[in-house]
Amino acid sequence: MEYIRVAKVPDDFKVENVTILHHGQPTVGTLHLTPHHLIFRIDPEAESFSQSASQTPPPQAKPVKRPREIWITYPIISTLFRHPASAASPAHLRLRNRDFSFLTFQFKTERECRDVFESIKALTIVKGVENLYAYSYAPGSIEKKFNGWRIYNPLKEYERMGIGTERCKGWRISKINKDYAFSPTYPGLLVVPATISDTTLSHAKNYRSRARIPVLTYIHPLNNCSITRCSQPLTGVRGNRSIQDEKLVAAIFASSQPQNLPQTLGQPETFNSSPSGSYTNLGALSLDSDACTASSPPEATEPPPKIYGAQQNNLIVDARPTVNAYAMQALGMGSENMENYRHLSSPPCTKTYLGIENIHVMRDCLNKVIEAIKDSDLSPLPPNREMLIRSGWTKHIGTMLDGTVVIVRQIALEHSHVLIHCSDGWDRTSQLSSLAQICLDPYFRTIDGFMALVEKDWVSFGHRFRDRCGPLGSDKWFIEKSGNGVSAEEAYLGSEDDSLASRNGGPGTFATVANAGGGLGEALEKGIGQAKLFFNTVGVVPGRASSSASNGTELLDGAEDYSTSPPPDRKTKPANAATTPVTLTKPKEVSPVFHQFLDATYQLLHQNPTRFEYNERFLRRLLYHLYSCQYGTFLHNNDKERHDARIQERSRSVWDYFLARREMWISEKYDPAADGADREREIDGGRVLFPKTGAAIRWWEECWGREVGEMNGSAISLPATSFPEEWGGSGTGGGGGRGTSPAPGWQSGSVGGSVGGNDKGIEVEMM
Repeated sequence: MEYIRVAKVPDDFKVENVTILHHGQPTVGTLHLTPHHLIFRIDPEAESFSQSASQTPPPQAKPVKRPREIWITYPIISTLFRHPASAASPAHLRLRNRDFSFLTFQFKTERECRDVFESIKALTIVKGVENLYAYSYAPGSIEKKFNGWRIYNPLKEYERMGIGTERCKGWRISKINKDYAFSPTYPGLLVVPATISDTTLSHAKNYRSRARIPVLTYIHPLNNCSITRCSQPLTGVRGNRSIQDEKLVAAIFASSQPQNLPQTLGQPETFNSSPSGSYTNLGALSLDSDACTASSPPEATEPPPKIYGAQQNNLIVDARPTVNAYAMQALGMGSENMENYRHLSSPPCTKTYLGIENIHVMRDCLNKVIEAIKDSDLSPLPPNREMLIRSGWTKHIGTMLDGTVVIVRQIALEHSHVLIHCSDGWDRTSQLSSLAQICLDPYFRTIDGFMALVEKDWVSFGHRFRDRCGPLGSDKWFIEKSGNGVSAEEAYLGSEDDSLASRNGGPGTFATVANAGGGLGEALEKGIGQAKLFFNTVGVVPGRASSSASNGTELLDGAEDYSTSPPPDRKTKPANAATTPVTLTKPKEVSPVFHQFLDATYQLLHQNPTRFEYNERFLRRLLYHLYSCQYGTFLHNNDKERHDARIQERSRSVWDYFLARREMWISEKYDPAADGADREREIDGGRVLFPKTGAAIRWWEECWGREVGEMNGSAISLPATSFPEEWGGSGTGGGGGRGTSPAPGWQSGSVGGSVGGNDKGIEVEMM
């Protein structure tokens, strides 16, 4: 509370007579600042007056008797612009929120505007995760009876897939990472081929970035074909290889074969003194049980018949653009040399590049979308569809779904194994793996299944939620009007445009190559920069960045932290691995990776409405709580950080919110019979979904806070609109979040009520 600078009244911090603009309509109210929320309270009389001044009320409209409130958690504020008072406009603040609701607050005095700006800034930029709302949130009675931390149990999920049963003898559960010393960013339990020992895993980890070795995430029930995931190999410019890694991949590709087939070149060895079997009683296992890594070899039995007789065409999927993968060799990483992996299966396995861009491209893409929708606090006009198309957002969603189709076809139709990786295996890998599982398994199209999927492939497998969502805030997101007369938004957006231009042919870059070959020039430029970074950091003391790293060099795929951490192939002592420093947000690490996954899931839901138990609203509310920091699920980067922070003891799970309101998320169009057991073996895919791409990709209008039809349809060109100077001009930031409520603009509730089901833009939360 010591950060709040506005006038204090008993038990409250508030500014009265503040005017809010939303969709161009002004309303007067009182702005309250609390330790975790910005609250705008609208008096019924003021609202009635503003409505009568702007439009004629319906004949039988009843006046609102109770005050209405808008609640905004500080972490959901994306950017805040302050405009000082001038002869043409009052002092005002413009908020861009991460749920794509955009607001303007106008103040009577310059001092009030400045004090509110500084107060919000101090309350948003926090020094550690422990200062976020989740650590002080007290749920209402409706949520207390639920425990969302129990929604995902890895042992039960693997048992559901068949691990530890007669059907899946080719896999075992390893406890090698039980203390997170083997790979701090991986889960504590790892499912690996039964014929690979923990000793082999210990050697194989030195060949994969962050020690993220190939491990199982999904196995298809009909053909035992697997989806495994990992990080990029450390091939480097010298073409390094690892026999242990090759044996591990070979064992994965052979896991669906009969157990007593004679071994051939490239197939894994067996170990008499190492774990080599599966386990039939997964319910008796725990993370602390030695049973996970000790068992006798399985007795020789009659080979089980193969479910399918087609030859396997096993596939290694590199999610990155080809040129990016090759450029990473300058940092000692790269992609698999297929000369060393082709012989691992028969017929030879292959590799494909999917061309999904990195987090920096996706962040720029999101900024372009915001540019197209940013002014709806000032105007009710729809966004410019040409700007939306030029943003490339739907193109990137389509590329992601194209890659999903490749994986789904390999598993369901080609009856083959797929190994997925990108750079470090926690962004694009999580997107592809989880989308493929939604298509392959009807369980993940249910509410409980989707929750388990997010916990497994995103939370447990180490998606960097803290880095990608930026809940700790950043000074760069709070912008004041520049001294040269340029508006705060123009100055901020200009710096973003300059940064983007420098990556696409600006002075000193590969302009010709970039313009001719798209991302080629960008990758070459980054590759040379990262090569310099790599050689400048050789011998640097761990934890100390070189001058090149501190000069703002933008990083390539997977290269974010190598300048400030030990080389990924060095062994890390458990004592050092236990240290999990928490730093402030790095804006260049923030990227809408999980948002894109939810958008792609929405595409699948829209294309197959009868096949999903959950509705669009469920996905939208999950996106909101990704940034609200009301729950502890998405505050950390990996399970180790959550374990060290005792997150389950000190906060609530986001799934409490959804479990307590389950009826709100059930789709009216859902037909369980569409994925019944009788369709399981249909030749055309049966219960499997095959995403449609190209023209079938649409804008998720509700997510962007827009009415149906405002973003989809044929492209139109809107004339340049000059908004009144007092609102900041047409080039300023802000933007719209309208939702689908028939009453435009406001989300309401009464003081003292319970948390409602509101999900259209601004959060309404009654304490």
